[in-house]
Amino acid sequence: MQQHITRAFAAAAAALALLGAGGSPAPGLPGAPAPKTSLEQALERYSAYAGPPIDQFSWLGRFYSWEPLGRDRLVVFTNPGDAYLLKVWPPCDLRFVINAIGLTSTSHTVHARLDSVTVNSAGTGPGPLRCPIDEIRKVDYKRMRADMRAQSAAARQR
Repeated sequence: MQQHITRAFAAAAAALALLGAGGSPAPGLPGAPAPKTSLEQALERYSAYAGPPIDQFSWLGRFYSWEPLGRDRLVVFTNPGDAYLLKVWPPCDLRFVINAIGLTSTSHTVHARLDSVTVNSAGTGPGPLRCPIDEIRKVDYKRMRADMRAQSAAARQR
């Protein structure tokens, strides 16, 4: 019996030593990184497929869809295959936009540092809130979808 207790104590001590020697603490313990929110995960996913900043993109006045990705980021789909990652200036907070957004444009072109994301959400005041666009990055959405399909297929085969 004494031998089993000694082994259990030694195993626990070894685990604590490993933790102190560079292992990461379990989630929820002091010093553990906070789990990422779904917005942070989505932003990381889109950012991994976003190209370098560009000055502008063509826009015919309609969205296919859009998705908030954090306080100052959103992805805008101009059609099912073309996505743009936009960064706006503070103090805009896009995390809680529930009704609608829009874009300003000049001659069917949206420009960084000239145009804005307009937010039509309850409680924003008498008119839409304007969030100037700081940065535009084209997302390689076709490659992103192909990689996600490949990952899904690989997970199913395991």
